Amino acid sequence: MLEANDVAPTGAEIADVQGSPDTRNITIDKVGVKDLRHPVRIQDRNGLEQHTVATFSMYVELPHNFKGTHMSRFVEILSRHEREISVRSFRSILQETRDHLDAGTSHIEMSFPFFLEKSAPVTGVKSLMDYQVTFIGEGAEDASSTEVRVVVPVTSLCPCSKKISDYGAHNQRSHVTVSIRAKAFIWIEEIIDIVEQEASCELYGLLKRPDEKYVTERAYDNPKFVEDMVRDVASRLNQDERIERYVIEAENFESIHNHSAYAQITFNRDS
Repeated sequence: MLEANDVAPTGAEIADVQGSPDTRNITIDKVGVKDLRHPVRIQDRNGLEQHTVATFSMYVELPHNFKGTHMSRFVEILSRHEREISVRSFRSILQETRDHLDAGTSHIEMSFPFFLEKSAPVTGVKSLMDYQVTFIGEGAEDASSTEVRVVVPVTSLCPCSKKISDYGAHNQRSHVTVSIRAKAFIWIEEIIDIVEQEASCELYGLLKRPDEKYVTERAYDNPKFVEDMVRDVASRLNQDERIERYVIEAENFESIHNHSAYAQITFNRDS
């Protein structure tokens, strides 16, 4: 505690422990902050803006000769942008993080709920559906790259169950996760559209009885294994020259088992 005649130390007199040298000669690949929430603005395909809250994880590489990084600077970067953070400003924040922390590389993950208004297939009643979206960026001195990951919930109906049963077939909610690195801009909605079109049936936030009849029969007429879904989505993405790399995952939360069915396809256009 300061006495009456004591003087508080100035910023120049406070030791910078993080910036002190380290002698263990070990570089840290990623060091930073996780699960930092901050408001963001996301523009949709119709030109409207969604105001939502994203969860950020922000890291930099720490050279072998430094003891630590300055954690407060990550928060400062987001605070400087206040509510101006958007998908289009993501690359500049990635670069700013690398520069502000004097790092060779930076890594940012920005995860947020994305909402679409959907009309029920028969009655047309409107409701919102939410999708989990993550932007992942890597920044370096000579290059940077960004990837978008979208989790699309859908319905899948088992072809085997339909084939062997006298009536009915088991179906379940599934998550199809698509991660894409592209050389040109791709709307989040484009990814969602492809996945929903290749599922047994898409999901809706609100259904009336005529709609429920439709989606039940739609899934029954369009059975898909997890293998079918990842292959069908892959076939669509292979035709898009904007896409450099993708990973497609399908997970069925099985209704007749206490485990999930899973499939994955990874593609690199240059490979």
